[in-house]
Amino acid sequence: MDLVNAYLARRSLDYLIGFAISPLLWRKLPGCQSAGRVQSAALALVCDRETEIEKFSPQEYWTVDTEFETQCSDSSKGICLTSWIKHLNSKKLDQLSISSQEEARALEKRIYSCQFEVRGVQRTKIHKNPPMPYITSSLQQDAANKLHFGAGHAMKVAQKLYEGMNLSSEQATGLITYLRTDGFHISHGAAEDIRSLVKQRYGEQYASEDIRKYLKKVKNAQEAHEAIRPTSIRRLPSSLIGILDEDSLKLYTLIWRRTMACQMEASRTELIQVGIGNPEGDMIFHSSASRLDFKGYQAVYEDTEATGSSENPEGETAHQDNFEALSKLEMKDLVSPINVNLEQHFTKPPSRYSEGALIKKMEELGIGRPSTYASIMRVLQDRKYVTVKSRVLHPEFRGRMVSAFLSHLFSEIADYSFTANMETELDNVSAGSTEWKGLLKDYWERFSKYCGDARQWDVRKVERMLEEKFCPILFPDLDTDSRICPSCSEGTLRFKVSRYGEGYFIGCDRHPKCKYIARTLSDEDDENETSEQIPRSFEPRLLGVMPDTSEKGKHPDDEHRVLMTHSKAGFSIRHRGTLAPVPKTQDPKKITLEHALKFLTGKNAKHNGRPKGKTSKNAEPIEWH
Repeated sequence: MDLVNAYLARRSLDYLIGFAISPLLWRKLPGCQSAGRVQSAALALVCDRETEIEKFSPQEYWTVDTEFETQCSDSSKGICLTSWIKHLNSKKLDQLSISSQEEARALEKRIYSCQFEVRGVQRTKIHKNPPMPYITSSLQQDAANKLHFGAGHAMKVAQKLYEGMNLSSEQATGLITYLRTDGFHISHGAAEDIRSLVKQRYGEQYASEDIRKYLKKVKNAQEAHEAIRPTSIRRLPSSLIGILDEDSLKLYTLIWRRTMACQMEASRTELIQVGIGNPEGDMIFHSSASRLDFKGYQAVYEDTEATGSSENPEGETAHQDNFEALSKLEMKDLVSPINVNLEQHFTKPPSRYSEGALIKKMEELGIGRPSTYASIMRVLQDRKYVTVKSRVLHPEFRGRMVSAFLSHLFSEIADYSFTANMETELDNVSAGSTEWKGLLKDYWERFSKYCGDARQWDVRKVERMLEEKFCPILFPDLDTDSRICPSCSEGTLRFKVSRYGEGYFIGCDRHPKCKYIARTLSDEDDENETSEQIPRSFEPRLLGVMPDTSEKGKHPDDEHRVLMTHSKAGFSIRHRGTLAPVPKTQDPKKITLEHALKFLTGKNAKHNGRPKGKTSKNAEPIEWH
């Protein structure tokens, strides 16, 4: 019953949050469809990373790589080594230590003027243990990184493998164990069968001495099922070629390799590191190389007979090119710099999350359950909060608004630690140490207060909050003084929310008297435009600006501004209440003030929405886009 109560508590908590916040979103941010406990935390991670990228300021730094030539005692032929400077003036260098070309040039000059010798040779053995068997989250991450599968697609393919297919008999055969698990353990019988196959295919020395048991736990793990593995390790991927579709075979191969590797011996690599310095010892260079001594578990990734293809495990590239050269060096061997390579770099902003990276981060923070990650990824995209471009998650402006709204008005919900701590509390319910109704009551007393405060905010107040937060995005080239409405010259350009949920835009705050719209922020705008000349969002362009001065050209009759604007109907010329369409054959980039004046006096020009010369006292200003 404790497990049942934990389920009831989790479901009730998600209902309380989702059903309370979502209606508020509909009213305060029309067009934003939903918010949830885990969904909002995942969205916050993506949006916060985007903010970090926008605020990032690159820093210049230089790397100094030096090629040394040495004469070994037992060889008449010189050896060329590439080394990286590690210590300068007896201080260890970090990435930004050499920050300018002047410093790099000065160091280059100093290197060429010095004599160097080998000051240290160190040999070490590196044992790298095999990876742990797959659980749901790690399978999704590897499927994303190695196969370029989205989390949802990976789970869909894994479900097909779990449900199985008809192989030799009429009865369906499941190919893998249960796919929604956070337990790393493998049953004793399956582990013995894996070790037996390892010995049979690769030799006794490749199998682990004893069954490997993996005791690492994911935060808040339930471990109700064993790790994801083939139901029969002797069903090689190569035997399923032509039976499984391409994606199913790729995923099965990934699981089969990982399961075999987890019961194999560690790989052994010999690493040699050489320190090269000047006699004073205040300038030290470092060079290293490695050689694979024993493949260990890597043998399964090179087994083309079993899998039909080979794979180099992540991080297993051995740098053997310089190993023989470095192994010949001895202490006090003299070396001479023959080439110094200076290279300029700039620090890079943090990278955006891929689906795999986001799942890994959520797992580290203890947010959500492995079985929910795929559905969370799908919801974020279905709600148009996040878009996947080149396998990277980009937050849409709609998603950033939702995240900002929640962090401002529901700070507890948007906090990563809240969601993680709530998972811990729910696990305490399943363990019988916390009473589930009391947990929900305590939470609701806090949460209902947030809801009450949020109801007091009207749409205009929400708009001002979002405008302040996203001002650099909404008005990238305008300061407060230059946000005067170009249509009525009285109002101010503001961020506005369409009351019908049709989108978000920058418009005049004197609406409905002035219906000017500078640009829309909807992701669906202009998707059907056929002209490549029409930009996604077009700022009104003032015609007649002199290229070499700050003087702005105006209409010669009344000194009012002449603008070129555009809507879905095409480009237009605007002067006070007069609107004239630009011919489709005319290149908008080549329109001058003289062209514009001809269009304004042409037969197609309209004044306040009516043919020129036919006006009305009650005519409303035209809506400009």
